[in-house]
Amino acid sequence: MGKAFPTWLHIKPDVCAALEEGKPIVALESTVITHGLPKPFNLDLALRMEAEINNAGVTPATIAVLDGQIRVGLNQKEIEKLALDSDTIKISRRDLGIAMAKGLSGGTTVAATMYIAHAAGIEVFATGGIGGVHRGESGDVSADLPELARTPVAVVCSGAKSILDLPRTIEWLETAGVPVLGWQSDEFPSFFTHSSGLPVNARVDTNAQAAEIVRAHWSLGLNSGILICVPCPESVAIDPEIAENALKKA
Repeated sequence: MGKAFPTWLHIKPDVCAALEEGKPIVALESTVITHGLPKPFNLDLALRMEAEINNAGVTPATIAVLDGQIRVGLNQKEIEKLALDSDTIKISRRDLGIAMAKGLSGGTTVAATMYIAHAAGIEVFATGGIGGVHRGESGDVSADLPELARTPVAVVCSGAKSILDLPRTIEWLETAGVPVLGWQSDEFPSFFTHSSGLPVNARVDTNAQAAEIVRAHWSLGLNSGILICVPCPESVAIDPEIAENALKKA
């Protein structure tokens, strides 16, 4: 008897087989494809991300909504459609029901991807930068943060996007009980830049160390997500002062 999944999930056969056999899977979000990069760089990135995961012996599962269907895993033709169509929308958690009912297509944000990955039984999700608390007095808080507070998925990322208020974002995560781990780093990375000067809760230097903390956290009944923050390589990182000056000017 196969594993039972929610009826609203449309799971690619190889992803379904990996789930049923207990093989490793990494979920990928798709707003970076629809809204993150210009064409055709977005398509190249989407295919390269899947290839990197395949090369590690793991099944990739790019998550998106196509014609109202919530999809877990896309084939190359579907990725091309998502990357090259001009009428795709950005879909966060609140938009999933609307997109399904109206038959819309779009890229899923960190929040929506986490929700869908968890519903499918996928525990690891890789993305670029998460959303967070915005700068200034607007009070704008990304839906990614509440999702991290309530959805038990390990999110591998490059920290939060540099345009955000990083100290406030870290404080929000602390309040919500979300562990922040630094991959071979003691500092919270800042997306384009290697470091932010902000400490992480714990450093992990190996996959086994990260997995041990993830398992221990969830074994306690603590059902939040966990951030595993991988700094941008120093060889391609932007100087923090240059990045900050540009952001202030913008």
